[in-house]
Amino acid sequence: MEKHILLLFCHNFRFFRVVILLLLNNTTEDLKMKNLKKNQLMNENHTRILFLIALFSFTFLFSFSQSESEDKTLSPYFYVVSNDPETDDLPLKSTSAEVNIVGVIADVSIKQVYKNEGKSTIEAIYTFPASSKAAVYSMEMKIGSRKIVAQIKEKEKARAEYEEAKNSGQSASLLEQQRPNVFQMNVANIRPGETIEVSMKYTEMLVPEAGTYSFVYPTVVGPRYTAGAAAEDTYLNTPYQKEGETPFSSFDLNVYLAAGMPIDNISCTTHKTNITYPQSDMAEIKLDQSEKNGGNRDFILEYSLGGDKIQSGLLLYEHGDENFFMMMVEPPKKVLNEDIPPREYIFIVDVSGSMTGFPLTVSKKLMRNLVTNLRSTDKFNVMVFAGSSGFLSETSLNATSANIEQAISYIENQKGGGGTNLLPALEKALTFPRGTESLSRSFVIITDGYVDVEKKAFDLIRNNCDNANTFIFGIGSSVNRYIIEGIAHVGMSEPFVVTNSENCDNIAEKFRKYINSPVLTQIKRTITGIDAYDMEPTTIPDVMAERPVIIYGKYRNNADGSITLKGHAGKEKFKKTIKFSEAKPDKRNSAIRYLWARERIKMLDDYNNANYDETTVKEVTGLGLKYNLMTAYTSFVAIDEQKVTVNGNTKTVKQALPMPQGVSNYAIGFEMELDEAEMGFSLYSDIEIITAIDEKIKNKVIEAIEKEFIADINSCFNNDNSLLEKIEITVDEKGNITGVSIIGPFISIPIALCLKDKISKWDFSEYQAGCVWTIQIKF
Repeated sequence: MEKHILLLFCHNFRFFRVVILLLLNNTTEDLKMKNLKKNQLMNENHTRILFLIALFSFTFLFSFSQSESEDKTLSPYFYVVSNDPETDDLPLKSTSAEVNIVGVIADVSIKQVYKNEGKSTIEAIYTFPASSKAAVYSMEMKIGSRKIVAQIKEKEKARAEYEEAKNSGQSASLLEQQRPNVFQMNVANIRPGETIEVSMKYTEMLVPEAGTYSFVYPTVVGPRYTAGAAAEDTYLNTPYQKEGETPFSSFDLNVYLAAGMPIDNISCTTHKTNITYPQSDMAEIKLDQSEKNGGNRDFILEYSLGGDKIQSGLLLYEHGDENFFMMMVEPPKKVLNEDIPPREYIFIVDVSGSMTGFPLTVSKKLMRNLVTNLRSTDKFNVMVFAGSSGFLSETSLNATSANIEQAISYIENQKGGGGTNLLPALEKALTFPRGTESLSRSFVIITDGYVDVEKKAFDLIRNNCDNANTFIFGIGSSVNRYIIEGIAHVGMSEPFVVTNSENCDNIAEKFRKYINSPVLTQIKRTITGIDAYDMEPTTIPDVMAERPVIIYGKYRNNADGSITLKGHAGKEKFKKTIKFSEAKPDKRNSAIRYLWARERIKMLDDYNNANYDETTVKEVTGLGLKYNLMTAYTSFVAIDEQKVTVNGNTKTVKQALPMPQGVSNYAIGFEMELDEAEMGFSLYSDIEIITAIDEKIKNKVIEAIEKEFIADINSCFNNDNSLLEKIEITVDEKGNITGVSIIGPFISIPIALCLKDKISKWDFSEYQAGCVWTIQIKF
């Protein structure tokens, strides 16, 4: 058998993902030689930066959103690296936020003030949340009368400068992105009695759901499960105040909303507010004076816009030698049947080997739900792909009962097998004759994400949004969310994920609502009289009843030209022209500049997740430096030239955050006292047998691993900075280990060799299951 090691390079805002498949007959030299030098992904500089801020924890892979991850913490102690944790204290004194929403852009300015009320010079590691779609562009620190403005740097340089300043006795502040919506602030060398004020600014785009826009200002990072967390998730050990305790900091927030279109409704259900309306498209929202403890729950503002027809608007911003524009196309508030053009759905289903079993079973159930809910006026077709692709019909079929039964039968007869090549299926789908000129065509890709997605596949989707909408379903309990999210992004859509058969119907219903009502299709954009460039998206997908379209771009010289959109709305042709001269550049629109850069960075990240490229990394880094944005490769660092360390001793304090409203102490283990020396150190979070075997054998195997074998894994990680997500162990009918898969964003050669050596010695011969079975150990 050929000795080999397979590396899959990816990153997602903060790290590269490395998947290592170890075969038991690999030698040490094989591991050192095969592909490890390629692109130097194991670059020690990249790796060190992630680990300098780490304690003990490992990757929670493919995290999309907080709602999909474990939202609890089992940490039983208040983490304080201090000789005197009873007296060292750095409480947050106040938090204030000024929010300026223009169009669909929120520009947020945050100020945090905290004070060292202890007796020692300390370093504070304070965790605070920001928007899940934040593009941070400014940070500064005030220490007494001194003001220090942060500078954007390459992440390695920022961390190195921060550590050097801290070690030399200078006050320093570092802002690095942890999860997409959680940021961690390090402030070094804070003297007793000293007040520190940290300011941050970020922008975000507000995307409506079911016609409602939501602005969320998260105030508290909710309790999180610690055992299986990523090493970069240092915040998971952040302590919380006890339930019912009054937050020791004040909280204030003001919002100014200029919607650009009439505001139909606006509300804030999380906080008591006062809302005034200077005019029909503007509103001012302030916290009511009676709102005393607003910092223990997220602030959520929701609003909807009026309008009986498709509306559009244009915003401009001029900055030095770059001018920016953003065009919005908003669906009508109410969509009538006559507003919806003819629709066609082409379902592209992954039937490759990795889809065998549960994923393909759920795919069939999902397809049945989707196809049987088509309307008689709709058309559809079904394609399957693995190593090659096949299709139900040469042309799309009417959604009749007979054709639907034929499609279901075609799907039911599919069996998993072969490779996973998506590109030929997409190319074939684009060749199907359209039939009706005003047809709204949508591709629905159903896959577990473990497919060969070349740059050409992303390009094909991105360059044909005006020919076909692209929607994607992730199928299975463990899907490749990087690829699924990337395909959704380049198709200007949202990802849908089905993790089990129980939630299949709910996801299908959500999807139907999302794609149910296209109101403007086959949109073509024409710009005349102005030199516009660097526009995103490259092509424009349909405007849906629940999805507006946002277009970004730059222009040179004066804004004297016009932008025209043409398409099909219902059974009629649509044309709308907006003159640039009618949209005056406004300083309040400065967020467009950062959002343009963020959209560009997100697109580059998606491409790099599928096909790692050092050139793309350099471009993302360059964009971060140019537009003052935090990225996976850039951070803010602020350094005070004055040295303040006393006797060279600095202590680290993780300051308690206010307990989220309605969360019990039991969520994080208050009232529990455990001697750390008595606790068995364990890196794993869960052990599963993912093959159907006898329940008694399954329980005995899990018990044996917990009692006898986990210590082997733990021993491999002493003084090593590898990040592990899970280990999959394949066992044959006689209990012999035949394969080991080690998955994580960074796995060093010593760790790989150690794990291989330890696990290969495990003996399961007394647990003969009569079939090949797989053990999955999650971290």
